[in-house]
Amino acid sequence: MADLKTVASFTDAMSAHITAGMLTDNGIPAGVFGENSSYVCLNSVNPIEVKVNPEDYDAAMALLKEMAEQNPEEADIQ
Repeated sequence: MADLKTVASFTDAMSAHITAGMLTDNGIPAGVFGENSSYVCLNSVNPIEVKVNPEDYDAAMALLKEMAEQNPEEADIQ
């Protein structure tokens, strides 16, 4: 099984889920990892990550870049 690749990281789960949902809606399966910390303040040290399959990485990054360019005030991709 191939390792998943991180395409974005966030300090809040909602932003991560919105990003993963947008990718999935555009045909790129994506998952959210690292949101189950019982100490929310630790998410700045261990961010919540959106990951995709390696073969979808380039398409996901292109889509996220396009979305950030269209909505620069909402871009929170790290």
